[in-house]
Amino acid sequence: MVYLDNASTTRVCEEAARAALEVMTQGYGNPSSRYALGQAAAKRLEEDRAAVAAALGCESSELYFTSCGTEGDNWSIHAAVEYGRRRGKHIVTTAIEHSAVLEPLKALEAQGYRVTRLRPDKEGRVSTRALREALREDTVLVSMMLVNNELGTVQPVQECASIVKAYSPDILFHTDAVQAFLKVPFTPAELGVDLLTVSGHKVRAPKGIGAQYIRAGLKLNPLLRGGGQEKGLRPGTEATAQIAAFAAACRTWSEHGAEHRAHMAELKAYALETLKEKVPDLEVVTPGDAPHICSVSLPGYPSEMVVRALNDRGVCVSSGSACHRGKPSHVFAALGLPKRTLMGVLRISFCPDSTREEVDALAEGLAAIRAGRVGA
Repeated sequence: MVYLDNASTTRVCEEAARAALEVMTQGYGNPSSRYALGQAAAKRLEEDRAAVAAALGCESSELYFTSCGTEGDNWSIHAAVEYGRRRGKHIVTTAIEHSAVLEPLKALEAQGYRVTRLRPDKEGRVSTRALREALREDTVLVSMMLVNNELGTVQPVQECASIVKAYSPDILFHTDAVQAFLKVPFTPAELGVDLLTVSGHKVRAPKGIGAQYIRAGLKLNPLLRGGGQEKGLRPGTEATAQIAAFAAACRTWSEHGAEHRAHMAELKAYALETLKEKVPDLEVVTPGDAPHICSVSLPGYPSEMVVRALNDRGVCVSSGSACHRGKPSHVFAALGLPKRTLMGVLRISFCPDSTREEVDALAEGLAAIRAGRVGA
């Protein structure tokens, strides 16, 4: 199986799998219990929190475990509007955010909030000027992702956060860093954000675990009400096995971070060169700024058909949500692509384990599809 859809999810690394198994079978105590097994689990929990915080570049006290990126995005948005309820009901975001941001904002619009969605240029980048012009006296939140999950473009979060805070320090800034975490260098403090969301399964940890950065000193309402875990902000018995796996994946990735990023960037460059050579008429929609994501199009060939045909050859890529129930992706649509290009978009994404042989198999498959040898 050739797997080139790592922006969707990644294979769990051995270190993470071993850590999860160890906690599930040996260190399985409830961290809230007062006896030895529970206290050992509590100690391990805080060690693992420190490991994830170190990988993110924040203090352990600023990091809260969640179940996934969607939960973190929703928490950030709802907590931020509650925090700014006396200031107003205006929110700024981009037209190319993940649905985990756009959908809760739609729900808030139904409650009377006004949302400004900044459109990107043809390269998939949002301008700082557009953000500056969108800010208002009643703005309470700006939410802008760091790396787009379909384009691989890096947004100017640091510059935008600086603009927002200069306009008013009371406006909270959130960034969805799910695709950026460990793929591009950053820390929340360097970005100047108040809230930041990451997810484990994008970095070779299991699904079902994420983390939320909340800037020190920022007082927010709890996501849930319950037993007081995560300092009362995200109660519920901690998912210690998933957390241990997340920490192990972070430690492993951090040890080889520069090497991993260089490998993925080199492989992406090889992929774009090879695909353009082997597949006539293939278009590069965006090469992506991040090392692990790029998008291409085979104009005139519906992406869902191409994905199925590649699957028959044992090659896994994504339409990058380019066709959701028959509708083009809102991300690619925001670029203003010609219709034939838009309907043929594919997202290719890499991990540290990806190989040139996988890229060659993808190129062979696309060349066969274009030549009409779909079943070849």
